[in-house]
Amino acid sequence: MTAPLLAHATANGRMYARSTSEPPSVPSITTVIAQEPTTLDGWFAHMAATSLASDARLAEAAGNPGRLRTLAKEATLAADRYRDAAALRGDRVHGYCEQVALRALDKDHDVAGAREALKANGEEAFADRFDEWWQLYSVEPIAPEITVWNQEVGYAGTLDLVARIAGRTCLIDFKTKGTDRNGQVKALNDKVVMQLVAGMKAQESLVDGVAGSWEPWAYGDDPLLLGVAIGETEVRPMRANPEVLRWHWYRFCSLRRAWETHLQVSEAGRALLPVAPPAPALQAAQPAH
Repeated sequence: MTAPLLAHATANGRMYARSTSEPPSVPSITTVIAQEPTTLDGWFAHMAATSLASDARLAEAAGNPGRLRTLAKEATLAADRYRDAAALRGDRVHGYCEQVALRALDKDHDVAGAREALKANGEEAFADRFDEWWQLYSVEPIAPEITVWNQEVGYAGTLDLVARIAGRTCLIDFKTKGTDRNGQVKALNDKVVMQLVAGMKAQESLVDGVAGSWEPWAYGDDPLLLGVAIGETEVRPMRANPEVLRWHWYRFCSLRRAWETHLQVSEAGRALLPVAPPAPALQAAQPAH
């Protein structure tokens, strides 16, 4: 995950501040969306079983309960290792996308360094496919990595890119995706629509994080919302269906209320308190003299 200037990791999830001199006060878009429950138990179990089955030490550990327990314990961390590695890969790919946009805007950039970071991890194909998509769609960047704020609902976030494609203003969210067995990039999750519509509904965008200066959000008037899946074999852009945007916005707002309620509950105090027996029961329990 990228680290915007005003974003902070807190006990209540990622939150944003109005400036570098102020404490965080609202949750991030991704923190709000994370309030929606998801069940990954099956995936965690699959990752652990796959890791254990492919461990070269398994045959030697057979018949040795102690060594088997050690291997099993290590296997349970397979999902965490995969998730962490995917997050780092996503940061590198997002970093490359940002540098390409900065270069197109004639701003300071390090496209070569970002590509080298991908190459060093065997991930240069992501950059190759992104470059192909960038040229094919004639992307005209307006603002990469732009932080937005909605005071009315109470949230903030950072959009990957605002750009113009075929004369249309687009809000774009990049997702780094793996490749399926058919060589196609894996599908985007519908939650990307919530993320994009929350960005569209912003009221302000950041001008200077140190000074804490903001301006009215200039790109929320009927933009095209694009989720762009970036893989090693292809890049697949998907458009948010305008007919469903309001429902995904309502869903996001309800999750924002859920986040606030969770915060209030956690700060309200102890939920359960001990109860002493009533006085008559105490007296009856005393031995007679």
